[in-house]
Amino acid sequence: MTFSPLTQRRIAQFKANRRGYWSLWVFGILFLIILFAEFLANDKPLLVSYEGKWYAPIFQTYPETHWGGKFQTATNYRDAYVKELINEKGWMIFPPIPFHISTVNFNLTGPAPSPPSPENWLGTDDQGRDVLARLIYGFRVSIFFGLILTFFSSIIGVLAGAVQGYFGGRVDLIFQRVIEIWSGLPILYLLIILSSIIEPNFWLLLGIMLLFSWMSLVAVVRAEFFRTRSLDYVRAAEALGVSTWRIMVRHMLPNAMVATLTYLPFILNGSITTLTTLDFLGFGLPPGSASLGELLTQGKNHVQSPWLGLTGFFSLAFLLSLLIFIGEAVRDAFDPRKVMAR
Repeated sequence: MTFSPLTQRRIAQFKANRRGYWSLWVFGILFLIILFAEFLANDKPLLVSYEGKWYAPIFQTYPETHWGGKFQTATNYRDAYVKELINEKGWMIFPPIPFHISTVNFNLTGPAPSPPSPENWLGTDDQGRDVLARLIYGFRVSIFFGLILTFFSSIIGVLAGAVQGYFGGRVDLIFQRVIEIWSGLPILYLLIILSSIIEPNFWLLLGIMLLFSWMSLVAVVRAEFFRTRSLDYVRAAEALGVSTWRIMVRHMLPNAMVATLTYLPFILNGSITTLTTLDFLGFGLPPGSASLGELLTQGKNHVQSPWLGLTGFFSLAFLLSLLIFIGEAVRDAFDPRKVMAR
């Protein structure tokens, strides 16, 4: 693929910011790891060889009777009885972390929450669940929530800003009054009230937060459309009879996207922080869900178990720092003064 000279200079400028460049690599590797969290942390074997046949319990649920057990219920592969049945006629391979987010370790040597050990690398929470497994799944939930929210809020924000900036006049005036009123609402309190009335879940929280998060890009896109609508090439396109939406999308939107892209990592950062805050306050994801906010709550409720609070703090600080460094590098890459200086 051949890039234009301007794009090549922007890529070079992004790489010149070593902190942001390596942060992108670390975030990409981390994203790939959590993308396959079920293969890394699970209480089901990756592969089972039984009576000469191969099985993948991670993809399909088998009853205990399938392995010669007594019950028709789903197999608990951590049960010593089931392990003995399978090992008599085969073998099985577990993931590196043989725990899921809801798996309770009944073999703890002390009361839960238990400290880090060779079996539970980051210890367990107050219900005996593995902290590292919940951290991995919590990372995935937070990142996917932030990415989806950023994507849809950016679409709505760019569209609203484009309409305001291009048409101006009464359309812009009405939009601005609506945004002023809407942005003046206490967003966090409204989220808490709605979450307490309606049982929250991933998609419901996403929809509620989308009602408010789209406003972050409106001002940037609106200002860029205001600037470009009076330029000669836009006026020439209007004189030639080019449709309004074609002018907006093809001729004006690319200029606005330059400023928009520099804001995306910071919007993603804010989305993850908001979800963590709601989970920490108990108004986020349903009880039992793995999240960074729930891990911080565990640390707050059990100050005598410092590994819980420290794990939550450093994992969240690490993730947000990566996104901030990436955002700074993207901002430098699209800074026309730095690009033209090369």
